[in-house]
Amino acid sequence: MIVFGAHMPALVQQLFSSHCTAEVDAVNAMVQQLSGIRECFGSAEEWEEACAALQQQSLHHETPDRTEFGDFQTPPELAARVLRLIGRETAQPDIFVEPTCGKGHFILAALKEFPLLKKIHALDIYRPYVWETKFSLIDHFLHHPDAHKPAISIWHTNVFDFDFETLNDDVHETVLVAGNPPWVTNAMLGSLESDNLPAKSNFKQFNGIDAVTGKGNFDIAENIVLMLVRAFQHRKGQVALLIKNSVIRNIVCDQKKYRHPIADIRQYQINSQREFDVKAEASLFCFKLNEAPSFTCSQYAFYSPETQLNIFGWEGEKYVSNLDTYIQHSYIDGLSPFEWRQGLKHDCTTVMEFEQEAGLFRNAKQELFPLEEPLVYGLLKSSDLQQRVVDAARKFTIVTQQKPGADTGYIRNAYPNTFEYLNRYRELLDGRKSSIYKNRPPFSIFGIGSYSFRPYKIAISGLYKSFRFTLVLPQNGKPLMLDDTCYMLGFDDADFAAFTYILLNAAPVKLFLQSVSFADAKRTFTKEVLMRIDLLALANEFPMQQLRAEITQLNLNHGLGVSVDKWDDYLQLLEDLHV
Repeated sequence: MIVFGAHMPALVQQLFSSHCTAEVDAVNAMVQQLSGIRECFGSAEEWEEACAALQQQSLHHETPDRTEFGDFQTPPELAARVLRLIGRETAQPDIFVEPTCGKGHFILAALKEFPLLKKIHALDIYRPYVWETKFSLIDHFLHHPDAHKPAISIWHTNVFDFDFETLNDDVHETVLVAGNPPWVTNAMLGSLESDNLPAKSNFKQFNGIDAVTGKGNFDIAENIVLMLVRAFQHRKGQVALLIKNSVIRNIVCDQKKYRHPIADIRQYQINSQREFDVKAEASLFCFKLNEAPSFTCSQYAFYSPETQLNIFGWEGEKYVSNLDTYIQHSYIDGLSPFEWRQGLKHDCTTVMEFEQEAGLFRNAKQELFPLEEPLVYGLLKSSDLQQRVVDAARKFTIVTQQKPGADTGYIRNAYPNTFEYLNRYRELLDGRKSSIYKNRPPFSIFGIGSYSFRPYKIAISGLYKSFRFTLVLPQNGKPLMLDDTCYMLGFDDADFAAFTYILLNAAPVKLFLQSVSFADAKRTFTKEVLMRIDLLALANEFPMQQLRAEITQLNLNHGLGVSVDKWDDYLQLLEDLHV
């Protein structure tokens, strides 16, 4: 039956039904003796509410879908397997803590894997889960009356309101923190008006544009992990949490700066589709508490954890994704002499992107407009960068500014057709959600500058898992733009662009990038990663014979006139910029 929105097993129903005339203190004492649960009912009113539900005999309850809150309940089999793995690597802990207990599957698994636990502490913000956990535990001990009963405390509260340091009454006791925190960002929970959020703060201290364009958004699991580390930093124990891989990478990356007292950092990749029916890259994240700080993480497959697959983390002052491969190609790791830029950002595809048709431009609404050519540029997306050389676009966009914040008032008189079109959709453009458009001129865009108008570009998709760089040539004498899923270098000199293209597509660069980028990241490549490619170091090691052969092939296949005679000038430019 259903009580407090939670399923109450038959034995538990019989137990409570036979005690409905008892006072709450007597019932709590009985429950504690039977199961170890302290203060099962928080008040006389709560006990009366339970008794009323028992009398109503409610059998049906629609369980709400809570996946939008990042709530993916751990299957009992997975919880048991996690704790078996931990049990092979750690001694019997004294205390078990679960920061977001859900339906209690980890607690039940902990009772079986660690039968001598002294205390269990758990909490959850969702009341039905708190009661599902309590009912399941009582049912467990009713079926196993002779089992050892730890002191069990289960709170109905927000994890960010709970002071975990209050659990440190005896720092000599070892602790195991395990569970499955929500797989969701603070921004997503904020949009859902959830209460399960940390106090608002830019807790990573991002500045300016970074704080408003994505870097200020973080998975709340990251905040939970760091909160637990701080709370238990002075006691021995281990943390084992199912979290997204991106959270693990962030914590290991920040470890160099914050030097948290954690060591033996491990990641066990799980199959999220199989376990949770969700497409997300996630793992079991484990580390030991109260240890000298470690700065690398060993990776394993959760289902065959005997063999180490990889090590990522810090090698000296460099953050790398594959330590072994990186060491072989670390000579490339430096600073790019040219600044990598992200492509154009408009956040309004319906209005700002077109296909060309008989001299007119068709938008996503399938409407045709006679836009003036000077403001219309070909636009390349990540999917357009699958060829080695690109000189034509299938999409077009209106470039309203030559730099962010530039006045757009000129469009009305100089390009009346374009102005009429943009003004028709003024409401959509003004309604763009990103705060970067606030207090900006009408029809503003971002990711635009003098580099955007350079005729020759080297581009790579930030989204695709390809390590191929594309040479982008002008279309009908006009530079092609790239969208904000792409990164690029701009050149005025075709030969210098070609040399850069050849260097970046060399085999050592691919191996280097594989060692400093993460294939399961939302963006395989970021500006930070690309800026680490030292073109001068590459050029100094590049065989002249191979350079000549690559140039010949490029000229033959694409009708270019690149000359090796300008190689020395290119090297000189790299050296000048290297200072």
